Amino acid sequence: MIQLHYFPGNASLIPHILLEELGAQFELLYVDRAAGAHRGDDYLKLNPNGQIPVLVDGDLALYETAAICLYLAETHPGCGLVPGAAVERAHFHKWLIWLTNTLQATLMLYFYPERWVDEGNASGAAQVKAHAEAKVDAMLGILDAQLGSHSGPWMLGAQYTLLDAYALVLCRWTRGFNRPARSFPHLGPYLQRMLARPAVVRAFATEKLVAPLV
Repeated sequence: MIQLHYFPGNASLIPHILLEELGAQFELLYVDRAAGAHRGDDYLKLNPNGQIPVLVDGDLALYETAAICLYLAETHPGCGLVPGAAVERAHFHKWLIWLTNTLQATLMLYFYPERWVDEGNASGAAQVKAHAEAKVDAMLGILDAQLGSHSGPWMLGAQYTLLDAYALVLCRWTRGFNRPARSFPHLGPYLQRMLARPAVVRAFATEKLVAPLV
């Protein structure tokens, strides 16, 4: 059975949602970050970066959220989580890489600014955080424009893909921002559509996530 090492509301929520969408048999394994379990020897054998999530499927131990999501899609043929046509798939890959390498990477600067300055440099960390929030705001504008560029309900239009689970979780992380994702004209209704999906409802309930959900 597939095992997903997770922490509530973490990036692991993305593959958790996908597993629910797929109706797959899986087991959630809680990683106690407060106790430093993600830095323990056993966990580092699965992911030497000490980051969450990790997916274990038989002899395979896989980390990096995007790689996990693609693996789940590819091992469930016909699931529709990745477009089949070449042009649509090219745009899908563009957005997946943008979400993980551009938006998510900048969000990490916002949440962990102290990692990018000398120890004790509180003013420097505050500056990093402020700049990161400004950059994320511009990126949310790009995502909002994408949703407004077509008449479909999901990121790429009519077809729900794994991008939608990814976008939901990253947008959720902005809920404490001065201008959160939910305040954008297209992102706001989109996030409510996502929250209404049964798979999302189940994943949020299992992880005991509380309001504000986005």
